Amino acid sequence: MDFIDLKTQYRRIREPVNARIQAVLDHGQYVLGPEVAELERRLAEFVGVKHCIAASSGSDTLLIALLALGIGRDDEVITSPFTFIATGEMIALAGAKPVFVDIDPSTYNIDPTLIEAAITPRTRAIMPVSLYGQCADFDAINAVAERHGLAVIEDGAQSFGACYKGRRSCGLSTIGSTSFFPSKPLGGYGDGGALFTDDDALAKVMSEIRVHGQDRRYHHPRLGINGRLDALQAAILLAKLDIFDDEVAARARIGARYTELIDAAFAGESDPSRRVTTPALAPDCTSVYAQYTIEVPNRAAVEAGLKAQGIPTAVHYPVPLHLQPVFAGLGYEPGSFPVAEAAAARVISLPMHPYLTDDQQTRIVEALVAAVRG
Repeated sequence: MDFIDLKTQYRRIREPVNARIQAVLDHGQYVLGPEVAELERRLAEFVGVKHCIAASSGSDTLLIALLALGIGRDDEVITSPFTFIATGEMIALAGAKPVFVDIDPSTYNIDPTLIEAAITPRTRAIMPVSLYGQCADFDAINAVAERHGLAVIEDGAQSFGACYKGRRSCGLSTIGSTSFFPSKPLGGYGDGGALFTDDDALAKVMSEIRVHGQDRRYHHPRLGINGRLDALQAAILLAKLDIFDDEVAARARIGARYTELIDAAFAGESDPSRRVTTPALAPDCTSVYAQYTIEVPNRAAVEAGLKAQGIPTAVHYPVPLHLQPVFAGLGYEPGSFPVAEAAAARVISLPMHPYLTDDQQTRIVEALVAAVRG
């Protein structure tokens, strides 16, 4: 069994993917070719914003966003400690200081009620992470940001396609950022990412930063990076975008069925050593379930039990950012963010993709029940 099944997806879209790739091979414009412009137009329309800037990875898009906002040395950016390293890493690479705020125990996203207390005169932006496929609470986050004159950058690497109160992820804040890493809900066959904004000036600056800070050939008014998206990746993403709505619907159905099966299996379980917590959806939100993540007791034993049954699992993320060695100088200690630390010790992700069958799900849940109950 595959944790994420990209082979079945490819069999479904083999002809359009191959035709798109062949078109790039025929015209030979491999970097920022016509497919990139087409992808940017279609993605902006999908999200519901004026501008999309395709780029080389979801990490690079975060860095580009920070640089476009002029964030750097002596600045602070508030974010979640419960995320992939890239979130905090890009803040630090921009020269700023990551300031962590604990998470909501239900959604695993940053707790908006804790943000204001973390704001200082050096705070320049808030970078919420829309973790596991569900958007953070952007109405509350944007309200705090507006009171303090701060930009908001959504790290939507895992949530592209999800909705928050009828609006799409990446169209909820000053800048939205996403990733097209192969395992993401909309993934290429290599690295890629995109930025989204309604701000004309920011869009222009981000487009320039993406190509070494140039506004025209060999004229560089600002520092930038090599952050361009390959035309081959754009071609693949265009083929996948044609079936993306269908895959988003399948993810929602499969995620809901997982929750129904697991909750039913553990209904009435009073022993905390055998309790399993399924993901909670916030009101008026959808999830694309980039990961279907649950909390279990004795994770190592559960992981081993599932592995023995041929079922792969993953842990996203076992060590919160504030406890990573690279951020030791920030002064955080174990206990600084108890909710994030508790989640990091208990979460485990089950196989999740749009082509997971009912029979496979049933087998996974049966194996989970046996592993938890020993």
